[in-house]
Amino acid sequence: MATVADGHHPFAFTFGILGNLVSTMVYLAPVPTFYRIYRKKSTEGFHSVPYLVAMFSSMLWLYYATLKKNAMLLITINSFGSFAEMIYIVIFVVYAPKDARKLTVKLFGIMNVGLFTSIIVVSHFLVSRAYRVPVLGWINVAISTSVFAAPLSIVAQVIRTRSVEFMPFRLSFFLTLSAVMWFAYGLFLKDICVAIPNVLGFVLGLLQMLLYAMYRNRKQVIIEDHEKKLPAATPDHVKNLVIIATLAASEVHPVEAQPNNRNDDGDVNNNAAITEANEHEQTDDHRHVENASVEIQPNETPSAV
Repeated sequence: MATVADGHHPFAFTFGILGNLVSTMVYLAPVPTFYRIYRKKSTEGFHSVPYLVAMFSSMLWLYYATLKKNAMLLITINSFGSFAEMIYIVIFVVYAPKDARKLTVKLFGIMNVGLFTSIIVVSHFLVSRAYRVPVLGWINVAISTSVFAAPLSIVAQVIRTRSVEFMPFRLSFFLTLSAVMWFAYGLFLKDICVAIPNVLGFVLGLLQMLLYAMYRNRKQVIIEDHEKKLPAATPDHVKNLVIIATLAASEVHPVEAQPNNRNDDGDVNNNAAITEANEHEQTDDHRHVENASVEIQPNETPSAV
């Protein structure tokens, strides 16, 4: 049972259960995104890389947990995570355009099949049984740390643009809470390989929430600044910017650039139209005065009612 397998310390089981619940919500966060993809039959500007990386990390932790004793709660959450990410990737491949589909399949083969298989082979045949779990654990630490560090790009983007449009608070909150639960789980289980990456995850999560509190009310100002600074931006440019910024996030939010109707030619044409209208108005007034003067006879005075 899980209470026995993870029960060296009673708090280890408690935080492991809480970690499973919170991490399940994090894994389910992209569901609206893929429902949108299914409904529109198009992946639009979404990329598959975050889901490939998440699946690769879950697969490694699952393999680590099967080799390590007393880690049943790591097995449960990473089994669910691997399954969920696989579903996301399949949906993406079904509705992705040809180039994106080829890239996704290629990356899946290189990372989730080739590299993962290589790690299994090396750990089994080139590492002795006594060091197998620690070596695999530190491999997971390195990969998890890089995954946690990836949101630094979105942090830089938020500071540069002063907009939190592409850094959802709810996702940042649950990622931070998840890091707390798994850090405590690793601490009470005395597994440093589980605890260390979540220290960085907790710090970065707090930083993201702090930035959200600072810049949450400045979205409209930033949009206006972007319209002035990037009048010729195309939708592809904006999508690439957003995707890079949200590389490690569970949700990717592409945006479409609004057409810029206020160009120089338009202003000139508008000014010319206004001038022409004014000239017509003045001409009509002049004609009205002339007609009035013709109607009044020299010896007649218009009477007031």
